[in-house]
Amino acid sequence: MLVLGSFQKNWNDFLLNFGLVDNKWLSVCFWVYSADLYEDRHIWVPIYLDHHFWVGMRSTQRSENMHSFFNKFITRNSSLIQFVKQYDNCLGSREQAERESDAADFHTVIPCATKSSIEAQFQDFREVQAQFRGKANCITRLTNSALGYSVYEVGEEVSSSIFNKFVVTYDSVAVEVKCQCLLFESRGILCRHALSVLSFERVSQVSPRYILERWSKKVKRRHTHIKSSHDEPLLEPRSKRFDELVFRSQNICEFTSELEELTAILHHAYDNVMGTSSLSHEDANLESVNELQSPPRIRTRGRPKNKLGSKLDKQIANGTKKKKTKALNELNLFDAASVVHSNSSQYQ
Repeated sequence: MLVLGSFQKNWNDFLLNFGLVDNKWLSVCFWVYSADLYEDRHIWVPIYLDHHFWVGMRSTQRSENMHSFFNKFITRNSSLIQFVKQYDNCLGSREQAERESDAADFHTVIPCATKSSIEAQFQDFREVQAQFRGKANCITRLTNSALGYSVYEVGEEVSSSIFNKFVVTYDSVAVEVKCQCLLFESRGILCRHALSVLSFERVSQVSPRYILERWSKKVKRRHTHIKSSHDEPLLEPRSKRFDELVFRSQNICEFTSELEELTAILHHAYDNVMGTSSLSHEDANLESVNELQSPPRIRTRGRPKNKLGSKLDKQIANGTKKKKTKALNELNLFDAASVVHSNSSQYQ
């Protein structure tokens, strides 16, 4: 991660090492040359774009990502007919991969990499875990503190004896942390430097403002309402209703925005609809809970109670039982005869 000062230094070193100081496109000396490329650095150098929320996607990366994705289905030698067919297959593959990823994320709980309670707050565990692992390479040092506002210098070891330094500020009153690398401002994820400061301050819970809804498992994806040739039959009526509502809402918004009174009426109607919708969802959830019953009993695999050949087993068991009964009867008769014989001998 670079900062503005590091970029300026690396740019100047690049010009000196390759003898490009007099190049009109790259020179920093505006009074000598126009330096068009350097002058437009605010729209192509990543460090100048980190102040904006890109969520990991920038205009300089979009074309490259799309090219690598479409190259799996389309080549430069593809005909127009092949392009139309493969384009539809390409979109279908993209939708299927997204659905599988959503299903896997929704039903999977990734164990935390550390025992930190802050890590357990986040839903995007894979991204956060990488930052928590990188925190082990950071050294935190307090440089200034006054009235609950602290300034830290975090040194990150990127290689042997090479450290990148970042300035991190922490407000203990507002519980806000901000790092010079601007990872949260550009991607919505707390960086390892900010996590190091929070650990140094012994903060156990971060503010909800640092847990974006887009990283939650319950995020609502509005683009899924757009009709597609790959939609399931059960989703088509919902997509049609969505298109009708969007078409009518555009006309309503355009008409009501002209007057304040109409805008207030529309807001009131919107609140009523949202309240009714939330109540209906709660009732549906309660009904679904009440209708839950025990699952039906399913015959399991294994040895049945009455297996084949049981008739033969019964005959063998009955024969054994008869032999035991006969032996017991003979034993009882023998005991009775012994008793009679002993009694008769006494009277002789």
